[in-house]
Order: sequence, then structure tokens, then C-alpha cells
Amino acid sequence: METVKVEICLSYPPKVNAPGLMTLLSNVTRLGNILDYSAPRVELQMILTFVLTQAIHFVLKRLRIPIFISQILAGIMLGPTVFRHDDPLITMSENSVSILGTVASFGYLFFLFLAGVKMDFSMTYRSGKKALCIGILTVLVPSLVCLFMAHSAPEERQRYRPRDVYVLAVAHSTISFPVIHSLLSGLKLLNSELGRLGLSSALIGNMLSLLLLTVSQGVIAAHRKGLERAIEHLRGAIVFIVVLVFCFRPLMKWMVRKMAAGGKINSVCLYAAILSFMVAHTVTSTLQIMTPFGPFLTGLAIQDGPPLGSALVEKMEPPLRQAPSTYRCCGFDCQIWSLLPVSFFWKIPTRDALAFAFIMISKGVVEMAIYSNMYDRGVITAPIFAYMTLIIIVVASIVPMLVKALYDPSRKYASFHKRSIMHCKYNEELRMLSCVHVPANVNSIIDILSTSTKESPIALHVLHLIKLSGRATPLFISHDKNQNTLSNDYYSENVVLSFKRFERDNWGAVSVKAYTAVTPTNMIIESDNQTIRSLNYSMLEKAPCSIGILVEGRRRLNRYNSQPSSNSSSSYNIAVIFLGGKDDQEALALGLRMSENKNVQLTIIHLTSGNMILADDTETMEDEIMLRNVKENIPCITHIEKQVSDGPETLDFLRFIVDNYQLFIVGRRYKREDPQTMGLHEWTEFQEIGIIGDLLSSADFGGNNSVLIVQNQQRIG
Repeated sequence: METVKVEICLSYPPKVNAPGLMTLLSNVTRLGNILDYSAPRVELQMILTFVLTQAIHFVLKRLRIPIFISQILAGIMLGPTVFRHDDPLITMSENSVSILGTVASFGYLFFLFLAGVKMDFSMTYRSGKKALCIGILTVLVPSLVCLFMAHSAPEERQRYRPRDVYVLAVAHSTISFPVIHSLLSGLKLLNSELGRLGLSSALIGNMLSLLLLTVSQGVIAAHRKGLERAIEHLRGAIVFIVVLVFCFRPLMKWMVRKMAAGGKINSVCLYAAILSFMVAHTVTSTLQIMTPFGPFLTGLAIQDGPPLGSALVEKMEPPLRQAPSTYRCCGFDCQIWSLLPVSFFWKIPTRDALAFAFIMISKGVVEMAIYSNMYDRGVITAPIFAYMTLIIIVVASIVPMLVKALYDPSRKYASFHKRSIMHCKYNEELRMLSCVHVPANVNSIIDILSTSTKESPIALHVLHLIKLSGRATPLFISHDKNQNTLSNDYYSENVVLSFKRFERDNWGAVSVKAYTAVTPTNMIIESDNQTIRSLNYSMLEKAPCSIGILVEGRRRLNRYNSQPSSNSSSSYNIAVIFLGGKDDQEALALGLRMSENKNVQLTIIHLTSGNMILADDTETMEDEIMLRNVKENIPCITHIEKQVSDGPETLDFLRFIVDNYQLFIVGRRYKREDPQTMGLHEWTEFQEIGIIGDLLSSADFGGNNSVLIVQNQQRIG
């Protein structure tokens, strides 16, 4: 490898802060002189990088290409590839990049630290055989194949030193948990079966990659300074890990116990954690052990999740968001072909196996930083570094598109049977999944379910959705299987206990199984309207069964107390608004099931129109048969038939009766045009709950009544 001498001239004292724009302009100073000062130059670099990155990402995000690629392309465009070397506006030239490079290096180290904080190390020994096998083989097989092909090519052995070949082979075969997590998060696959397997395998592969990189650093030390230096290197790495595990981690737990009050972390703990990150990097850099993964291991020693892990991520992550030829190519192919046999062995479908293989070969910022570090240390040449950068750009660009095309997590939930209330047999247990987003939802859900009876029982699965904060891996907790989870996960305690009490008081009518899902914010309902609507649309499109959206009103359906609802003397006035169609039929079926409770007073309000345009003869016949059966067989139900000519007349009628009922059950009737709703579509604010549902839940109607919008099963097969 050719050695080139480079002379660098430094001026002291360094120019940091410019005297001011007005002073410089008054002295007729050129723009190039302003850039002689490091502070304005760094500010200009950061502004230009941010603007160009966002402009590129605005175009590429439609192809699901991650912002990481836009950042690389922005760096290339602002470098000497586009600008002349003597241009004063160059922002990535060798003379001006040192300070920005220092800032970028600090940001990358902090990224590794937070990645370690968010990781749950216990996944490595809780993962099953499948994840363990895949994680190990994904790293070992490509490394061995790369080494074999490198040593089998005479021209490669002559061009590169053996130790550099070994280090490059190991670096090229690494798996990065943060990169794979970022990919799965962007594709919204964290909670999917393939996503959970990918995270577990990536964590195991990440740990193995870290071990191999540490060994490779020891090999380099042995070649350069002898075996004794390599032993010292290994001893230093062991001591560093022991101090983290047996000293630092217990100390941080003790500080959290002493200083965390009411679930809120003291700022002293935050400062101590950040200080430990800086100390860890200083120690590992000075001793040249585990460079640059000292901060990553330090973050791994900090407990993920609340209170400390969540506080660190919430405080520090937002700024970080804005800111050898033959065997080189074979590494990616080997990772794919080493994964496919293992996936087939574990009976993973072919399309899912291919998608999983592409997930595991994804490369990103961690690999880019490793290659940059190797280039700075002279392990690889400039052409190799450019080639590796190109590979990362190509792989990171096409992998999201390939995974999206190959894998659809909703396929496994497809049903070939009719899962609707209309097709539920009499006295058959009705299985329901209820999602709780905030504790205030509990009372409204219990109000609805309190109408169940022993003759029409409900098997309720309660899913408490919690915002994922301070950790990278989603959690799914079964409170029936894990009896100790209430003491550990205090945020679900009140929800679980409320439903368990409801089950006890309604024994025989309701059976409850409680779960907690800790998921990212873009996969659960938040208070933000846009997020609510996005989730609702997704559920309405993909649910393999009937689905209902409950809009809570201020008026309670039932003041739930410790007594079973069947013993309560209060009556619940429920109205079903029926216009016709599959959704309205399902809403009526739900109302009829609830009316089996003697405390329920059900009213069917049938809105008709003399003009039957756009009506489906088959659906109209089904509507008439269903209503006729109700009139003939269930005389205790009140039936109101109201003829309306258009939407405004329907609006006036609903406004007149709205205060007579505590709960309205309506069909969604999405994109249906009927004379009864003619003219109301333009005034609908929330299209996902239908025209009638939007009317009844609007502020114009007072917002006192709860509204349950029902959609019949859409996907069969």
C-alpha cells in the first residue's frame, strides 16, 4: 500500500468567532474571509447540509428511501465532487471539514449511546432457537466466505495485508441492530411476526459482530506491536465490560431508585448518564479497545424504558434526528444465501424468507461509520471506501422497496370464514378485542360490555396500548400468563384491575384476558386527530372481522358500580339508526344482542325514502327480511319508521331525538350515497366514521351521547 506524505499548516490562535457581519462588510471584506472563522463556517455548513438533505429527501421519500441516503447524497454534492477545490463556498473540503467532522463524530457516538440505551439486552438469552441460529449464521457465514475468497485470489493477497483483509471481511459481514430497527420502524413492521424475528436475530448478530470486531482489533494490535500488546488489548476490553456490568449498571439503578420520584427522573441522573458516555469514549479511545463502541456498551448497561431510558431518549434523540473487489460484493450475496436455507428449515414461507433476508442485509449509518474509520486509519484505500459507500447507498435504497413488495403482515390474518355478529349463533360466545389507549377509555368500554348476559356471553381480550419510549423493541405482555407484571408495569395496573373486577362482578357473562402492547407512536392512537384517523383507516381496511369505533360522549351509559349489571335497576336507552346495507345490518345485529339484557331499552329508527335510487335490490330485500323478523319475533323492541326526503331533513330529525338516548349504534356506510343523506357528505369532517356517525358525534349535537360506528367484515379469504 503506497504511503503519501501530506503537509497540513495550522494557524494559531485559531479564528473562531467572527467580529460581526457589519464589521466585516464595512471593511469591504470578501465572503471568503468570513469563512476563515470556524463558527460561521460550521453554521453555514450545517444550514446548507440541512436544506439540501431535506430537498433531496422530499423527492426520494416517495420511493420509501430512508433519509440516511439523502444525507449521504447531500455530503457528496457539497464536497469537491461538485465544487472546485479553490471555491470559498466549499463546505466539505479537506480544509474546512475538520470541525464539522468533529461535530458529526460526536453526534454519531451519541447515536450509538442512545441505540444502546433503547436496546433490551435480555432479548439475547430470551430469544428462541430460530433467532439465535439466524443471528449467528448471518454473521459467521459471510465472514468465512469473504476470508476464503480473499485468500484464494493471489492478486488480492499481494495488494492487501492479511490483517486488513481480515478486518474488512469482518466489517463487511456485521449486522447492526440500530440500522435494522430503523428499517423496520420506517416500514411499520416492528410488531409483525417477521419484524420481531428480525429484531431478535439482529440483536444477537450485533453482539457477535461486536465480539468479532474486538478480536480483529486485537489481531491488528498483535501484528503491529506483538502478542503482549494483543493480550493487553483483550484484558482491557474484559475489564471495561466487567466495570460496566458489575459497577456502572448497579450504580445507575441505585441512582434511579433514590432520585426518581413519581415516575419522573431527576436531572442528576441524566447528567450522570451523559457524563458516563463521554468518559467511556475517552477510555476506549485512549486504550484503543472497542473503538468506537464504548458508548454503545455504556448505553446498553443503562436500563431501557422508563424512567431513565425514556428520559434520555426524549431529551437527546430529537437533535440527532436533524442532524478488495472479488470478496467485497460476495458478502451481500452470502448473507442472502446463508439466510434462505435457515429460513426454509424453520418453515418460513418463501416470500417471507426473501423479505427477511433483505432485512438482515440492510446497511446504514453504522456500517458507513465503520468504513469511514477504517479509511481514516489507512486500512482501506479511497477507491475501496468509495465503492463501499456506493454499495451502502444502493442496498439502503432498494431494500425497503423489496421488503414492502414481498411482505404483507396482514396476510396472516386473512379469514376464510364469516366473522360477524350476524353470523354468530344464539348463545354462542362472542369474541371481542377492545383497545384501551388512555385509562379514561375503560369506563366507556365497560358501559358497552355491561349489557352482556349469561345467555349471550362475551370473551373479551383487552389490549392496553402504551407509547414506546426509551426502548427499541416492542413489548407484548400477557397479564394472565405473567402474574407479576402488575408490579413491574405500573402503567397498566389500573386498566387490568378494572377489567378483572368487571369480570368478577359479571361472572359467566364476561371472561377477560388482559394484554399490554408497548408500541411506537405511529402505530397507536394518540390524542392527535391525524394519528387517530390514520390508525382507524388502517384498521377498517385490514381487519378480518367486524369492527367498531366508539366515540365517547359526556353522558355515561351506565354508572358502573361493584354490583353486576344484571342486578341494576337502571335502564339504558340505546338507538340503532338503520338506513340499509351490510353495515347497518351488522349494527342492528349488535343492538339485538345487547337488547337481550333486561335493562336495555332498544329502539330501531328506520329512516326511509320514497325515492329508492342507487339502491341494491339484494341488500334491500335482506334489509326488509331482517326488519320484518325483528317486528314479528321481538315485540319488546320499539320500532320507529321515519320517511325523510334528503339529508337536511335527516339532520333535523336526528337533532330532535338526540337527547332521548345514551348510545347510538350506526353503520359506517362508507362511500354510500342515499337520498336520506343527500347533501350531507360535503359537511362530513371525519369520513372514516361515516356521515351519520360524524353527525351524531359532532359538537353541534352537544357531544353528550356515545356513538358506536360499526363496519361489517370486509375481507374474506
